[in-house]
Amino acid sequence: MHALGTHLLVELKDCQSDSLSDPDFVRTSMIDAAKKAHATIVDDKFHHFSPFGVSGVVVIAESHLAIHTWPEYRYAAVDVFTCGETLKPEVAALHLAEVFRSQNPSIHEIKRGIIGITNEKLAHKIEEGEPPLSETAHVTGKGIESDERSENFQVVY
Repeated sequence: MHALGTHLLVELKDCQSDSLSDPDFVRTSMIDAAKKAHATIVDDKFHHFSPFGVSGVVVIAESHLAIHTWPEYRYAAVDVFTCGETLKPEVAALHLAEVFRSQNPSIHEIKRGIIGITNEKLAHKIEEGEPPLSETAHVTGKGIESDERSENFQVVY
């Protein structure tokens, strides 16, 4: 099954606490992770909370990398969401586990944008003038073609 993107949910537990509360270190680490994964960086924004903790995002042409740190728990939650096949999101995730010295990292991979039931490869970008879905991918149903929330929306815990 082909998807538009790959979303990694990265749990970094038992990290070095000092690095998680340093906004410059967090920002540099996130940008380095994007570069190591060969992402195209568009912008970044980071915020240092008082008394501690950092949240930030690196916007990349292929999607984004985001982080939220809890130095008091030696924990960081990281999202690495990529579209296309030009980069490897796991490279970014492994880099961050290393630089934050996580003693207990885990990665959960979710395929995003699984559209249609055919096993055809999907382009993550469509050229102007092309139809939004291929002729062979027939997507119907409430929630897909409207802004209305599907009655069959599933919450996974």
